[in-house]
Amino acid sequence: MIMAIEKTQNEQLAVWQKMHTVLSGFTHTPKAFVQSFGCQLNFCDGEKYKGILADLGYTLTDTPEDADVILFNTCAVRAHAESRVLGRLGTLKPLYERNRDLIIGLCGCMAEEEEVRAQIQKSYPFVRLILGAGAMEHLAEALLRIYAGEKRLTVTELTGTPDEALPTVRESGFMASVPVMYGCNNFCTYCIVPYVRGRERSRQPEAIISEVQQLVDAGYKEILLLGQNVNSYGKDLQQPMPFPELLRQIDAIEGEYFIRFMSSHPKDATSELIDVMLQSKHIEHHLHLPVQSGSDAVLQAMNRRYTAAQYLQLVDDTRKKSPDFSFSSDCIVGFPTETDADFEQTLALIRHVKYDNLYTFIYSPRPGTKAATYAQCTSPDAIAERMQRLLTEQREISEAYNKRFLGAVCTVLIEKYNAETQKLVGKNRHAMNVECDGDPSLVGTMVQVKITAVKNWALGGTIL
Repeated sequence: MIMAIEKTQNEQLAVWQKMHTVLSGFTHTPKAFVQSFGCQLNFCDGEKYKGILADLGYTLTDTPEDADVILFNTCAVRAHAESRVLGRLGTLKPLYERNRDLIIGLCGCMAEEEEVRAQIQKSYPFVRLILGAGAMEHLAEALLRIYAGEKRLTVTELTGTPDEALPTVRESGFMASVPVMYGCNNFCTYCIVPYVRGRERSRQPEAIISEVQQLVDAGYKEILLLGQNVNSYGKDLQQPMPFPELLRQIDAIEGEYFIRFMSSHPKDATSELIDVMLQSKHIEHHLHLPVQSGSDAVLQAMNRRYTAAQYLQLVDDTRKKSPDFSFSSDCIVGFPTETDADFEQTLALIRHVKYDNLYTFIYSPRPGTKAATYAQCTSPDAIAERMQRLLTEQREISEAYNKRFLGAVCTVLIEKYNAETQKLVGKNRHAMNVECDGDPSLVGTMVQVKITAVKNWALGGTIL
């Protein structure tokens, strides 16, 4: 059944108290396993799922085999991601057959797709809970209903923002993600996100600033602000606040930390945004600005609502103000209408921009999107050849352009220790990967590094 839930704050509290009572009756310590797939926002949601489960009384486990609740928090952007989740779900059937009290749940974006819900009900009857991308705060109520005897539940909701009081279990002690908004209004013809995440809903700026302040006070060194299109932040608020102003107020928080954000839509990225970034104390001098194609004809077919010239104007204006400013981007190869001439325009654009990093994808049709109805004008072999050309071109660009950092001294947040290479790995304020020798105890700290080597994927340096 599809469950409708609308609870007052007191009723929600009563639900949580009842769940505590249910779990206290277990003869063992109840355990929960959560695995997230897809984008950074999904992993941020996964931290909230873990927070809810831990607050209810579950012990979090890294292995599904000993869990009483298993949640897959899913992504629907590409067919490959969905196939991977369905394959993982299939491996859970033996666990359910051994323990019929096990609650297996499919959460997130895939749960909002009607075709997926039908497939789950038909082929995966052991999945007892389907919880949509906007319904995480109803997890406790759904679990309580199942424990009370309901066999299967489906909860979907794409309005509002999650309750600000929801607990969170952070995966890192020094890097934290903070959503500023949910949903998307852009309806790019290849993208399923507006259908599974709903329309844009901004969090109140006071709540965002308070959360960042708490994280900085707790010693976090990187704050990643998230949204499907952060540059649209605040337009839907009763008292609108543009994203550059939100950044300005967050940057005023004292402390030693970096502010990063994603994703930005080129149609909404402004010179004001760049100026705030360059004048800030904490915001990275890097912008991830997905271009998708260098062809105006393809951009129009994608419903991107900007031209290649408009995109390049922002890049050129930014580089005039800050020559070292770093850009990264997303690029789709093999969009159904893309011709050889269109692809050549994409190559010309990336040569002009000189991206530090380029994330490339072969077009994957998503049922329910407009582009899925377009006829493909290029063979798979030709698309694969285009992809290889693009990758080769970008490798050469990165290695050549990254030489601008040689000899520079920069602040690097050390993110991890690579045991295989015995190198510390981190990022500087330009979001460039930096490798250096050093003790693993430096993970989670900021250090000064002199850049001494350049590769196409990273910089090499020495800690001063």
